[in-house]
Amino acid sequence: MNTSATLLPAIVHPAADSRHWLSSDHCAAPVLDLLDGLGWVIVDTPEANVHATSPDGRVYVGWLPEDTTAWRRGIVWHVRVQPAHGDAWVQEFGIHTPSEAVAGFLATLVARFSR
Repeated sequence: MNTSATLLPAIVHPAADSRHWLSSDHCAAPVLDLLDGLGWVIVDTPEANVHATSPDGRVYVGWLPEDTTAWRRGIVWHVRVQPAHGDAWVQEFGIHTPSEAVAGFLATLVARFSR
């Protein structure tokens, strides 16, 4: 079967400036806005680190831009999960991971746990 080129979808190449979200600006807002909207307890410290806990207490998210231990390990985001059934696990994200990517990870995690 031959298909006319006019019926095929156009290939779209996004302009480089439309991919600004691929570069982290080290802003925690996308993650913290998501967690706040989900009713998580969010506490910021005088050192400018932020700690958030899910309403059921099974998930902790730390944004640790001023935690020297985290920086030595090359991370800024720390996620700790304690499933209702199973072993606890941790996911960490480095300083070059865009907050939007961390927010996407957390949105998927929350959707998975709320089933």
